[in-house]
Amino acid sequence: MSGEQPSAKQLKARQAQSAADRTGRNKKETSQLQSEADQSDLKKH
Repeated sequence: MSGEQPSAKQLKARQAQSAADRTGRNKKETSQLQSEADQSDLKKH
């Protein structure tokens, strides 16, 4: 990482992913959200 702060979308995706990992719920949806957040971050660089 370049030392920049993660976007709000990335932070939200990470929180959702963390919750899904703990509970086992919505894993597919949160994985997709994480992927979209990561992709949107790549586009701005």
